[in-house]
Amino acid sequence: MKVKVISVLEDNYMYLVIEESTRDAIAVDAAVPKRLLEIIRKEDVVLRAILTTHHHWDHARGNEELVRLCPGLQVYGADERIGALTHRVTHGQELTFGAIRVRCLFTPCHTSGHMCYFMWEEGSPDAPALFSGDTLFVGGCGKFFEGTAEQMYTNLTQTLGTLPKETKVFCGHECTIRNLKFALKVEPENEMVKKKLAWAKQRDDEDLPTVPSTLQEEFLYNPFLRVMEEALQKFTGKTDPVEVLRSLRTEKDNFKKPKEQPNPQAMLAFDWGLFSPFLEKK
Repeated sequence: MKVKVISVLEDNYMYLVIEESTRDAIAVDAAVPKRLLEIIRKEDVVLRAILTTHHHWDHARGNEELVRLCPGLQVYGADERIGALTHRVTHGQELTFGAIRVRCLFTPCHTSGHMCYFMWEEGSPDAPALFSGDTLFVGGCGKFFEGTAEQMYTNLTQTLGTLPKETKVFCGHECTIRNLKFALKVEPENEMVKKKLAWAKQRDDEDLPTVPSTLQEEFLYNPFLRVMEEALQKFTGKTDPVEVLRSLRTEKDNFKKPKEQPNPQAMLAFDWGLFSPFLEKK
């Protein structure tokens, strides 16, 4: 089982999972059909199905076109709002694509119909993969657009948090640096946050993705998985884990990157009109 990480739109990820023996493939969150089809041709595989985590356009907007271009294509998801949906799946349902097995994990909160997909290959020594959409990010979690802190707490601690620790986490967005900057604000003494943030910045400099992480790693630096830790309770002023999570999400929603201060010499040059000749329209 090979996972192709495909960067699309501003910061989204879609994925192509290839069964190498048969050259069949499954797409996860097929938002940009043209880009996906280019990679399918390059890899010389046949797309058999799309797994959609949720209905938001930046995860599902390519479904209709792909179904039109690939007759017989199956589209799986848990929400009727997902375009071109052919199979509505439920929590715990298992799907089989050749040697690839998929367990559907219902994680309502970011949207009321959000589904994560836990995937492994029979007989393979490789670690399983979790396609977590906008529920679990590297260093963070999704916004509570259509759900509650109680739901997200269940998602993170029971539904996803109890998966094998070696599980690779493939999330829906590249927002690792921003997430870890917030994590550092929450736990300024956490050495794992510092190391992961430095690593993520280096990856960004090299224009490389920060996915996948592992579930085991996430418990070391992701504040939304660390709500039982004393440092998190101290930061939020709460002790109940759901309340800690609720408070963290509110803090994260209001978290702003520090604005870069403009160069003082440049500001003076603007004041004096030195840039005017360059700014005039021809």
